[in-house]
Amino acid sequence: MIEIVTLMAFVPAALALALTPGADMMFCFGQGLRSGPGAAIAASAGVSTGSLVHVLLAGLGLGAAVATMPWLFDVIRWLGVAYLLYVAWGAVRNGAVSTDAPAKPTRFAYRDGLLVNLTNPKVILFVLAFIPQFVDPARGSVLLQFLTFGVVIAAGGFVTNALVGVFAGGAGRALMTDARASRVLGWITGGIFAALAVRLAIMERA
Repeated sequence: MIEIVTLMAFVPAALALALTPGADMMFCFGQGLRSGPGAAIAASAGVSTGSLVHVLLAGLGLGAAVATMPWLFDVIRWLGVAYLLYVAWGAVRNGAVSTDAPAKPTRFAYRDGLLVNLTNPKVILFVLAFIPQFVDPARGSVLLQFLTFGVVIAAGGFVTNALVGVFAGGAGRALMTDARASRVLGWITGGIFAALAVRLAIMERA
């Protein structure tokens, strides 16, 4: 359905997007510092799932509604701000964690990554601006083409964000053996999540 030439042009663009530091990458980095490599991988999977949901919504046309109704954009955005601040507070409050304590289930990291991505309305607006450049209605289902391109974006993002988070997780686990370092680490990861909340709060509409 999609021409090989078009796909070959899209893949490098998608990889460049995945390698560009952004909110999703910083979130996975923070999860790795806070809870280790496993949580970072789960958070990256959640972020990629959220990207696929955005692509599906854009393909179905809901993205146009978000783009034309500012109040809907703002509602989603402020929900994201509130959730990021909640995660930031949790990171600061639980900064000093014993290495003997039971690990937090990775499904929570997956859920957090999913929610952070879904409550960033700029993602769906970006999808609407980026993917249609490669879609050819004459070659069949537009929705199927959207989803195909979305899988490429999600896969590239998953690998990149997971690697960043795993690297951070290794460093984070090394610091967890010291209570003071663990507390500082909690403030650092909380600061990352709070900074993401501020970034989302002051974000301009596309």
